[in-house]
Amino acid sequence: MTAQRQRTRVRRTQAFVGLLVLVALVVVNGPPLVGFGKHEYHQWQITRLSYKEKYGYWANLPIPSGKRVNAIHSILLNTGKVLIMAGSGNDVGNFAAGKFESVVYNPANNTFKKIKTPSDLFCSGHVILPDGKVLIAGGTTRYEVLANQIRYAAGVMTIVNRSTTNSLRLAEGTTFRATSGQLYWATAAVDVPPARAGTVLRGARRIAVTNPSYTPLWVKAEKTGNAPIVNQAQNFAIPSLSGAQSAGLQASSFSITRNQQNFWGSRKSYIFNPETETYQKVSDLNIARWYPTLVGLADGKVLAVSGLDGFGNIIPGQSEIFDPKTNRWTMKRNLTKSFPTYPALFLMPNGDLFFTGASAGYGPDTQAWRTPGIWNPFTNRFQPVGKGMRAPNELETAGSLLLPPAQDQRYAVIGGGGVGQSPLSTGRIDVVDLRQRNPVWKPEGSLPVGTRYPELVITPNDGLVISGGSKGYRGLHGSDLLECHLFEPSTGKLSTLASPLVGRDYHSEALLLPDGRILTMGGNPLFGNKQDTKPEVFRQKMTIFYPPYLFHGKRPQLTGGPTQLGRGQTGVFTTPDPDAIVKARLIHPSAVTHVTDVQQRSIALTIHRNAGSVSLTVPEGAGLVPSGWYMVFVDNRIGVPSVARWVHVG
Repeated sequence: MTAQRQRTRVRRTQAFVGLLVLVALVVVNGPPLVGFGKHEYHQWQITRLSYKEKYGYWANLPIPSGKRVNAIHSILLNTGKVLIMAGSGNDVGNFAAGKFESVVYNPANNTFKKIKTPSDLFCSGHVILPDGKVLIAGGTTRYEVLANQIRYAAGVMTIVNRSTTNSLRLAEGTTFRATSGQLYWATAAVDVPPARAGTVLRGARRIAVTNPSYTPLWVKAEKTGNAPIVNQAQNFAIPSLSGAQSAGLQASSFSITRNQQNFWGSRKSYIFNPETETYQKVSDLNIARWYPTLVGLADGKVLAVSGLDGFGNIIPGQSEIFDPKTNRWTMKRNLTKSFPTYPALFLMPNGDLFFTGASAGYGPDTQAWRTPGIWNPFTNRFQPVGKGMRAPNELETAGSLLLPPAQDQRYAVIGGGGVGQSPLSTGRIDVVDLRQRNPVWKPEGSLPVGTRYPELVITPNDGLVISGGSKGYRGLHGSDLLECHLFEPSTGKLSTLASPLVGRDYHSEALLLPDGRILTMGGNPLFGNKQDTKPEVFRQKMTIFYPPYLFHGKRPQLTGGPTQLGRGQTGVFTTPDPDAIVKARLIHPSAVTHVTDVQQRSIALTIHRNAGSVSLTVPEGAGLVPSGWYMVFVDNRIGVPSVARWVHVG
């Protein structure tokens, strides 16, 4: 018998003896030890190698004192580290104190580093740029105010200026008078620009026109109660202005209410540098955004879509583009297609974007806003692709992704629920193949229960780990799901994996690490019990999932190779056992928040085996393989992946 077998037999004997002792203790001591025995037995069971080989293993991550944050956004950097952004972390106390936080976590040595955070990046949008830096845009400038907290009616006043010569600054406290005599005051100062002179072509003639400027500001009623409420369009006088100052000006509003006031978006944008681990300010967005999606385009530019504006209103259309060469945003006036907030938009090989219908929340419950479809981000053309989807009215808080490999152009929508605090939720797993001439969604299975906020992570061997979530909105009624499943896109098979240690619902994230483990964090339930009477705190524990493939034996290795490849190019990677390698994947790092991760994709590489190396070829097409940093994984015949090597493509 070999030494290795002897050690294995000894371990099994010790474990068996330990179990017998435990059973004996329970028998002798009776009920007082029953609970203890169940826990010990469970711990013994889940730490066995045979269990891990089948179900995987979860472990809590030790976090040093002072380094815990409310994980709202997480991005895997090309340094192998993870940027975790909290901003104010959905904590109004932090917001009022100006306490904005970020942490960089290094999985290689389990260290954490607090990062100076310049503004409230809570509920911003983010995307990894082709050079590996991270663009963050939007965030929070004011927290929501619930209806029962509002004593003074408030809303948006719009100043229309039709004068091409008159411009002025309205100070904070400027008053506005309704025809009823009710008074309202500006909560902040605003600059009112002049109108612009221009021309339009009418028939064969070009006609001079004046383009008025429109300046919104937030006003609050002078008196409490319902009398100042405005629910239809009307004009207001500005008593403090003289005749000359008011020339060409008109103040109007159609909604000043005591309804709930939503979060206000921010116009600020930053670039995070993975090398220096610092934020750099870049040009502001043209429109303030809260809950926006940023999606990279085939040309390397970034499109900002949707969100709530600077006064908490849903943004209809009005998308804008960021150019990394100039660090500036430009409005795209022709892009009038509207989406709910945090829409799941995925780059397609031809440069179009596919909207899976999934979103995080906010936006009207209308088919025009929520129907899946293919959108051209240059012409605004939209082709609906909604036929066949189950529970089409339960797309909010659904997870969605481009299934591996990306060449197959198969997209999945998993779980989800009704709009807002709807009690509806679904466990559907529906898939659509966009290579088909008339694509139709088809059922590929279902999760055991309805699941909002499912975390979806593509594995290096083309699997999909589905973890966490809750049956109800934000875990209401104690509905967090301590469940984890493996979905195999090639077969549609769904199998159970080890149970997570921490419930993850709203404001939670999961992403693949370069060593093949999966990092999970966050969770922001409203209550901590089934009766919804015990307020719950944000879950700051972080956990690591070790998928079953990490317990299936020796891992293949890539010991050397290029760090730069162009699309269509072949790279030679050294390996001690090329014949063992049967699959290679190029996996884009994740940038995830609110069940939205539009950059996660796994691209199949062509393999040629050589003596002491494998040649891996990157596919053509910037829509299929956007420029940027990727992890290269190779798998052996039983699906065990290597540790990734970082390669820049473009």
